[in-house]
Amino acid sequence: MPNPIPRRRDAAVSREAILLSARKVFAQSGYEAADLSEIAAGAGVTATLINRYFDSREQLFTEVLADCMVGPARAAPGTLSAHNLGRTLATALVSLTETGDLPLEGLLILLRSASSKRAAIIGRAQLEKGPQATVAAALEGQHHEERAALIMALVSGFQVMRQTLEVSALVKADPQVLIDLLTPLFQQLVDGASTEALTL
Repeated sequence: MPNPIPRRRDAAVSREAILLSARKVFAQSGYEAADLSEIAAGAGVTATLINRYFDSREQLFTEVLADCMVGPARAAPGTLSAHNLGRTLATALVSLTETGDLPLEGLLILLRSASSKRAAIIGRAQLEKGPQATVAAALEGQHHEERAALIMALVSGFQVMRQTLEVSALVKADPQVLIDLLTPLFQQLVDGASTEALTL
C-alpha cells in the first residue's frame, strides 16, 4: 500500500490556494467587502479551513499583500544597480503598463481597500518594508527615504492613470515617448538634489 501524502504537504497546497483566491477577491472587492465564502470557494476549501490557516481577515490580507509585493513588479536589487537607473525604471514601468495588460493585483487591492483605515495601515506597512525599503537602500545621498517614497508615488500614480483610469494621452502615447519623458523624472529622484537646490 503506498504511503499517504504527508499532511504538511496538503496543508501547504491548501494554504497557497487560499492566498491565490484571496488575491483575486481582495483585488475585486477590497478589504472590507471581500467575502470569505467566496475566497473559500475559489480555493476549493471551506471557510472553516481558512480560519484554521489564518487567525483573522487582517492576517490573510497582510500575507496577500506581502506576497504581491515580492512578485515580478517589485524593484529587484539587480534592476536598481543598473547604470542608467532612471531609464531602467521608466522602461520597466511603461512595459509593465502596456495597453491591454491587466492592472497588477497588488495595486488594485490597495486602491479598493484604501477607504478602510485598518487596510490602509496594513498596506502602508507592507509597502514601507517591502519595495519602498528596497528602493531606498539603493539610493545614495540625502533624503533617500523621501526620494524612494516619491519614486513609488510616481510609479503607482502612472499605473493608476494609464491602467485603471486609462487616460487617453497615456494609453495612446508612443511607449518610447513615455519612456523619454519619465526618464529624467526618475533620474532626478535617483540622483537627489543638493541642499542649495532644495532651499531655492
